[in-house]
Amino acid sequence: MTDPTHDLLRHDTLLLVPGVTLTPDGPLDRHAVLVRDGVFDDVGPVERLLRTHPSLTPVRLPEHVLMPGFVDTHHHLTQSFGGALAFGEPSEIFRRVWVPLERALDEESAYVAAKLAALESLRGGFTTVAESGTRAAVDVDVVASATRDAGIRCVLGLVCNDASDGTGEDAGPRAVLAAAERHLARYGGGDLVHPSLAVSVPEAATASTLAATARLAAEAGAVVQIHVNEHLVAVERSLVRHGLRPLEHLRQVGALGPQLLAAHATLLTPSEVTLLADSGAAVSYNPVASAWKGNAVAPATAFAERGVRFGLGTDGTRGDGFRLADAAEFAQRLTYGLASGDSSCGAGWTWLERATAGGADAAGLGGLTGRVAPGAAADFLLVDVGGPEMQPSWDLPWELVRRGNRDQLTAVFVAGRLRLWRGWPSDWDGPALVRRAAALGRRVVRRAQVVRAHPTSVAARNRGATAPSPCPGSSPDAAGSAVAATAAPVTAPARPEGCPR
Repeated sequence: MTDPTHDLLRHDTLLLVPGVTLTPDGPLDRHAVLVRDGVFDDVGPVERLLRTHPSLTPVRLPEHVLMPGFVDTHHHLTQSFGGALAFGEPSEIFRRVWVPLERALDEESAYVAAKLAALESLRGGFTTVAESGTRAAVDVDVVASATRDAGIRCVLGLVCNDASDGTGEDAGPRAVLAAAERHLARYGGGDLVHPSLAVSVPEAATASTLAATARLAAEAGAVVQIHVNEHLVAVERSLVRHGLRPLEHLRQVGALGPQLLAAHATLLTPSEVTLLADSGAAVSYNPVASAWKGNAVAPATAFAERGVRFGLGTDGTRGDGFRLADAAEFAQRLTYGLASGDSSCGAGWTWLERATAGGADAAGLGGLTGRVAPGAAADFLLVDVGGPEMQPSWDLPWELVRRGNRDQLTAVFVAGRLRLWRGWPSDWDGPALVRRAAALGRRVVRRAQVVRAHPTSVAARNRGATAPSPCPGSSPDAAGSAVAATAAPVTAPARPEGCPR
């Protein structure tokens, strides 16, 4: 097996000759890529590039695929300390888990949490993440700094809520919109951070603010990220309050358009799919979030058929681009394909495209990243396909979706710079960050008074056993129930006899 060396990939100008190049036209053999000044300067047949650039020494990568980096169209970077707190929980856990956790963050812990999430994303092959807005009481530049320092591209949302959604107080709409204008101007400079506006859910903003944020974002060429039609209870609240479903409400107030990035969109009527298609709005399809904590699976194959713009998002579940693409296809197969006898469910290329170029388009960066093509940002992966998982190769797009894994990532590049080498940063101390996050995270979660409705896995197992269940809020047990001490449920399970109250 031929392997590139770390030093060969650290130059500002690189002439790369992979075994296969994954281009917008599909996988191509005997193609080379010239990276210069952070962009793909040229892409084409090996012979032409070698002849055109005789002064450059080619880096040959015969057992690697060079492909676009994954784009995560929906993330919550400052929630990384509580990732496992979502396991087994019912929907709408943001009220009991995420908002309290983020509000317990200070500047240091917010920075570390965001950088930890960025590192996990890079390790999973993501070169861009769309951060949908933090509730931490810190300047969003803390999050921007964390992503810059990690070396990942970030679409940075600023929360523009001006109505109480049950998780906070009303805010003045003038102040909210003034902050939105400052945010769009502050990050419009074109480095790794790109501005975005965000509203937690449609009910968290007044009609006038929903319309105004849509207008401001459209004028700035940015997106507005909103959780839309995600949970049944939210749909019902909108029907009671407005007589309209959330997406219909956004259309009525003038907030539905190409600038909208609707997160989840799992509970849609056929007419709402038409609204999305006709308006040009984009969706973040988040299949792992649906499995872990949602009410339904977005009809992504219908989106593809109807021309609805969409990308794939993790919602902070796990930062692994290959497993996300696999989950995207798998969820469609189980939810829709089996019932209709659809053995393709979009095929491998659909999910690779939506995980890369389609995601970049949904996040407002379609003109910048998501593809291996001249002029695009050099955000790309070197994937080792020399192992048993990928040989012999018959249909590379399907194989990458179904059999690809992050342990095959030799290198991750963002803006032409080597950011990750074999799973760890090439220019900063990743293990040190992980150690710091482990210590800080426990303190933050305890301070947050997070409320879980579901017991830990060990406690749940013991419910049916003869031994008494651990008391809610007790210390970790010998089996490793590490979260038990962080919080007590709001509606606690029946408290075993003898547990302190």
